[in-house]
Amino acid sequence: MAQKHANNEELSLISSGTVIEGKVKSEGNVRIDGKLIGDLVAKANAAVGLAGVVEGTMQAKNISLAGKVNGTVTATEKLILESKAVMHGDIRAARLVVDEGAIFDGECSMTAPSAGSRGGGQRD
Repeated sequence: MAQKHANNEELSLISSGTVIEGKVKSEGNVRIDGKLIGDLVAKANAAVGLAGVVEGTMQAKNISLAGKVNGTVTATEKLILESKAVMHGDIRAARLVVDEGAIFDGECSMTAPSAGSRGGGQRD
C-alpha cells in the first residue's frame, strides 16, 4: 500500500523479496527494492534501491538508480546513476548525474525538458 508523505505525494514501494511482472503505473513516487520485470511509469519520481532490479522500461520525472536496470530509462527532468548502479540500456534525460563507480552500457540522449527549441534553424 502507498504511504503519504508530508508533501502529499504518495510512495509506492516494491520491497526486497518481491517480484512483480507486468506494467506499474503511479501518480506518485515509486521505489523499487525488489524486482520488476516489465514497465514502470510514474508521474512523480522513481528510485531503484541498491538491491533493486528492473528488467524493462522506466519513465518518471526524476529517477535515481542505485541497483540494476536492463532496459530503457526516460527521465523528463533528471537521472542520477549512483556509485553502485549498473545500467544496461538506453537513457533519455534532460539532466544526467553519474557518480564515480556507476556502470553504464548503452546510448544516451539528452534533451531539454521543454519541447521548443532555442532559436536557430535546423542543420542539414
